Amino acid sequence: MSKKPSPKKPLKNAAIFIGIGAEMGVIIFLSNYLGQWLETEFLLAYLEDISTLGGVFVAMFLVIYRVNRFNKK
Repeated sequence: MSKKPSPKKPLKNAAIFIGIGAEMGVIIFLSNYLGQWLETEFLLAYLEDISTLGGVFVAMFLVIYRVNRFNKK
């Protein structure tokens, strides 16, 4: 006997991807905020840029990791 294909859950999938996007936005926002704070504390003009760029890299890594993990399921 063959198994019936399980019904897709489009709302669950949409919620997962919305969560991934929100997580990415929060990480980038917080890294930018941290960079602004570091600039005012240490008076170095490049800390905001470095912190924001680091946040973008971390966020992109997490997006790629979670999408790959989602595709394996």
